Amino acid sequence: MTTTRLDLPPRARILVVVLRRLGDVLLTTPLIRSLRRAWPEARIEALVFAGTEGILSGNPDLDDVVIMPARPTTAQSLALARQLFRRYDLAVSTQSGDRPSAFAILAGRQRVGLVDKGTSGYWWKRHAGSVMVAVDPSHHRVAELLRLAHAVGATEHSDLVCPAGIVRIPEVPAKPYVVLHANPLFPFRRWTDDGWRALAHGLDQRGFAIVATGGPGESERAYLDRVWSNAAPPVTRLDGRLDWPSLAALLRKAAVFVGPDTSVTHLAAGSGTPTVAIYGPASPIQMGPWPIGGLDGTWHATGTIQHRGNVWLVQNPLPCMPCDRLGCQNRLDSYSRCLDELAPAAVIGAVDAALAAGVRAEQADPAPPTPTPV
Repeated sequence: MTTTRLDLPPRARILVVVLRRLGDVLLTTPLIRSLRRAWPEARIEALVFAGTEGILSGNPDLDDVVIMPARPTTAQSLALARQLFRRYDLAVSTQSGDRPSAFAILAGRQRVGLVDKGTSGYWWKRHAGSVMVAVDPSHHRVAELLRLAHAVGATEHSDLVCPAGIVRIPEVPAKPYVVLHANPLFPFRRWTDDGWRALAHGLDQRGFAIVATGGPGESERAYLDRVWSNAAPPVTRLDGRLDWPSLAALLRKAAVFVGPDTSVTHLAAGSGTPTVAIYGPASPIQMGPWPIGGLDGTWHATGTIQHRGNVWLVQNPLPCMPCDRLGCQNRLDSYSRCLDELAPAAVIGAVDAALAAGVRAEQADPAPPTPTPV
């Protein structure tokens, strides 16, 4: 891949377009840091969907975050286009889709972005940017985004930049604790209720307190009530009580984190916590957790327990895996047999491996302030 050092003014304005979900936004932070270090005097902003901006809280590489509705009306899209039109010296599209590519073209005098030969609009996107990089599905998402940094002559920064700021955490157990995050965004990524309770019991036998996290939504709280209300041992529940900087601080102090294919699992891995990730239908090649220091070899599509850095990835490798479908019924509320049949012993084995390794990776940047109990 060729490298072109872009000719930008000393105080350039740069927009990074990230119109995806929370985990995707977090995985873009190494690219943003690479741009910041290449152009330290630049004003760098990110364009994201409403509801995802929290994962960028306190990010020192960003001067501002521009927010658009996740499902904008035509009037809202036109108003945003007018607001952004030619406002930036450089616009970076982190996706090959029509909408992010179009906003990058409208916003930037120079454009850098991803193009996918197998999608509609490939030809106009290919010729609409100053530097365009072809999508390669064999790359992890972070590695692919860092190819954009490399293409414009920026030195690549490999670690995620986690949320930071004022940290307030309710009282947590005094003894070493493990954080369990049972609920992903979609049901087809869920492990079983019995599996989570068996895991909590096994961790209690190993001398750990159990802290459960989750979002504030009513349906999520109802699900977590079902999982944890009658759990033995007792579980300290912090679901719906933490903002992103506080959650990151909680994770940094955990002995181990266990979670499904979701944004909090990416945050745990990026925070340096020994992380056990439970994956079902999706291949982890592109979107597996990104450990501190980057991947030493890519994730395999399937395996029993894979280990990279401070991450252990657990799967139940049935012959149909990875199907990359929305569960067995191919819909968001589907069940997934590979997760329903994943034995607690497999997850506990990965936790034991993480504990035995004694791995706690450190981010290159200073740790955030000590949490203040509330």
